[in-house]
Amino acid sequence: MAKKFYVVWAGRETGIFTTWPKCKSLVDGFAGARYKSFPTLEEAEAAFGGKSSSTSTASAKTGAKSTPKAKPKPLSQAQIDAMDYDVKIFTDGACDPNPGEAGTGLAVYESNELTELWYGLYQSLGTNNTAELNGLHHALMQAKEKLALGRSVGIFCDSKYSIDCITKWAKGWEKKGWTKPSGEIKNLDIIQPAYALYQQIASKITIHHVNGHVGIEGNELADRMSIVAVESKDENLSLYPDMTDIPAILALRTG
Repeated sequence: MAKKFYVVWAGRETGIFTTWPKCKSLVDGFAGARYKSFPTLEEAEAAFGGKSSSTSTASAKTGAKSTPKAKPKPLSQAQIDAMDYDVKIFTDGACDPNPGEAGTGLAVYESNELTELWYGLYQSLGTNNTAELNGLHHALMQAKEKLALGRSVGIFCDSKYSIDCITKWAKGWEKKGWTKPSGEIKNLDIIQPAYALYQQIASKITIHHVNGHVGIEGNELADRMSIVAVESKDENLSLYPDMTDIPAILALRTG
C-alpha cells in the first residue's frame, strides 16, 4: 500500500502525520475536525503551510525519530487557497502614527471568492495593537455567524501579538484574575470579550498567522480597509460599497 500523509487542520493536535491511526486519534469525536490525506509529503506541506510538530521532512522520508518543531514557513497565497475552508476571514489593523489614529479592516472570502470587505472601528487615539485586536475580535464574531450556518471557517491575521493574546496568554491571565506579575495587561477591554468568544468556538475554527505585505490578497485588502477606516473616521464596522475593481482597491494607500 502506498504511503499517505495526513494533514490535520483542526483536531486535538494539528500538523502532518504519517499514519492513519495517529490521525484518527486526533480527529475522532473532535467537533469541527478537518483533515485530509495526500499522496506525497510535498503536497501535504503545501496544503498545511509548514511542517508539523510531529513529523519533520527527515522523519517522514526516512522513518527517523521526529526532530524538535521547526519554525513553520510563512503561508503563501497558494497554500491558503488550498486550505479546505468554506469561509476565510482576513483581518488587519493600522495606526498612523503609533499611537495615533487607528482603524481596522476585514476581507471575507467564500469558496476563495471575495464576498465582503469591512472597514471601521476608528479610534482617535489607538495603537497598532488595539486596531489588530479589534480586527481579530470582529473576525471571531463573523466566524460565529458563519459557523451557525454550517460553514467551516479559517481566520488569517498578521498580528502574532493578537493571536497569542487570544489563543495562548489569555487563559493564564484569566486564571490569575486577569493579572500578571510583570505589571498591567494592556488592552483588556478588547482581549476579555474576544477571548470569551474564542472559547465558545475554538474547537471549530483555526486562526492562522500570515505575514503582512507579502502579496496575500486577503491580507492586502484588509490592510487597505484599515486605512479607509482611518481616513473615513468611521467608528462603526461598515461594508465597503464597491468590490468590483480589486486592483484599484489594492492601489490605495497601505497601512
